[in-house]
Amino acid sequence: MSGRTTALTPPEGAVPPVRHPDAPAPGETIGSHYEYCFGCGPGVPHGLHVDVRAGDGVCVTAEFRVKDAHQGAPGLAHGGVLATALDETLSALGWMLRVIAVTGRLETDYLLPVPVDTVLHLRAEVKAVHGRKIYAAATGRIGGPEGPVALRAEAVFVEVKVDHFIEHGRPAEIQATLANPDQVKVARAFEVNP
Repeated sequence: MSGRTTALTPPEGAVPPVRHPDAPAPGETIGSHYEYCFGCGPGVPHGLHVDVRAGDGVCVTAEFRVKDAHQGAPGLAHGGVLATALDETLSALGWMLRVIAVTGRLETDYLLPVPVDTVLHLRAEVKAVHGRKIYAAATGRIGGPEGPVALRAEAVFVEVKVDHFIEHGRPAEIQATLANPDQVKVARAFEVNP
């Protein structure tokens, strides 16, 4: 990004999203793209461990349980942690389009407090695509998938090539990931990344 503000409203000429034929099937768990991802990775003890599933169309659903380590005010989720859960869910939309994309802008509205031990039910969908930009929105509900909306977000993701991560990531982690004999894990680490 060049430091310019990225508008959240798709411009004229934006097109409806198209689910890629190789996207995960509806209901399929997407899984962690990288073991040490704070949002979805199992290798981060205090991470969010957001569990994302493919939805119908160009959408995903996810669940995130707020733990003690995620507090801001006593007994309540930290707003930055909630924004991260939304960002992680939104970033999984790349699997529906089969593109590598990074967050260009994320705007979050907090509507209700989210207590510790709450399971946040998240849903994200792509609204439009314009060139390399992907326009998306998400909600987080408490009390169940149809419960009251506690937070919502709008975002713009920007499609990038794998070189983005190789050029900008810390060399030790990049080399360790590339050296993994499990080529599926190597591909997943760089395939879709928030």
